[in-house]
Amino acid sequence: MVKDTKLYDVLGVSPTAGDSEIKKAYRKSALKYHPDKNPTEEGAEKFKEVSAAYEILSDSEKREIYDQFGEEGLNGGGPGGPGGFGGFGGFGDDIFSQFFGGAGAGAGRPRGPQRGRDIKHEIAATLEELYKGRTAKLALNKQILCKTCEGRGGKKGAVKKCSSCNGQGVKFVTRQMGPMIQRFQAECDVCSGTGDIIDPKDRCKTCNAKKVTNERKILEVHIEPGMKDGQNIVFKGEADQAPDVIPGDVIFVVAQKPHKHFQRSGDDLVYEAEIDLLTAIAGGEFALEHVSGDWLKVSILPGEVISPGSKKVIEGKGMPIPKYGGHGNLIVHFTVKFPQKHFADEDSLKKLEEILPPRKKISIPANATVDDCVLSEYDPSKSSARRGGQSYDSDDEDQQGGEGVQCASQ
Repeated sequence: MVKDTKLYDVLGVSPTAGDSEIKKAYRKSALKYHPDKNPTEEGAEKFKEVSAAYEILSDSEKREIYDQFGEEGLNGGGPGGPGGFGGFGGFGDDIFSQFFGGAGAGAGRPRGPQRGRDIKHEIAATLEELYKGRTAKLALNKQILCKTCEGRGGKKGAVKKCSSCNGQGVKFVTRQMGPMIQRFQAECDVCSGTGDIIDPKDRCKTCNAKKVTNERKILEVHIEPGMKDGQNIVFKGEADQAPDVIPGDVIFVVAQKPHKHFQRSGDDLVYEAEIDLLTAIAGGEFALEHVSGDWLKVSILPGEVISPGSKKVIEGKGMPIPKYGGHGNLIVHFTVKFPQKHFADEDSLKKLEEILPPRKKISIPANATVDDCVLSEYDPSKSSARRGGQSYDSDDEDQQGGEGVQCASQ
């Protein structure tokens, strides 16, 4: 007669339940309360309780002790240490750490379903596609549980848990090397690391007892308007499957391609616009092809004066803003193209003097020595740095090569 049914109640099974029923109940509860599925404090505590209960009831020796003596029978030598089972405290923490690579994980103990690795892929997208949105169909080659044997590896009832490693696939091996004794974890040689024993005649012919097969699946990846570079598109549980493993996710990472005209700044777009000097001063128009596919005709008012390096904003012509709706702004960064040399005759230049603001008058102290200088074209190959720091011309102008700034003292 079972003295205490507390652990059975945690798993929701009767004290007469068999190993397979206990394992099935544990898997169902662990999947429900696993931190990846239920990230609440209550869920984490429940997950520890369920894992701790399974740890005892799945071990025939510990289960027998528990059935006869209850939790008290596990004190001292039980998984909770000298303090006893302690309401699942000590042992539950140890099991919980196994799911995250904690030091408490060890061989020979039944482990709950671990979470498989995520699979990440990059999906390239142009700025136009991030503006309008895009749907791509991508083929994924993944590993799934064999449908013929339902992931058992053999006929129903023909798969037995390996008694050598207690179904873990690994066990501790002790070797004596001279005066020292070495203890290490190794793959079980009886079941070849599978944790199961299957008679060759009962093995699944589809997966050859590997429990998994390969499948090609088509995923529709939706790039929503306004998505950003580096943003993730997640397909929950679509990664490789394996027995007693919670499948990971397939994650597509958006990679924005460079654009020849636009740059992105959050929800805003930045455009480099080059206009001529006349338009910058007297007003005019320029046009640009937007990432939406439309053309924008932009007017500059006469007399507004666009200086080189200035920025203006066209509201609502940036990127779509997900969730909140609307669009960011288009920031226009101006460069001004000046006319060629000698573009106008002397009379025309005099007319400009009448129109443009007057020149700034120079101011030089009356008692200062003044050198009159004339500017020449700059040639970087003849700079002072190229001549080892020499900043003057030698007597032999041909050897030094060319003119610099010429000054004459007055």
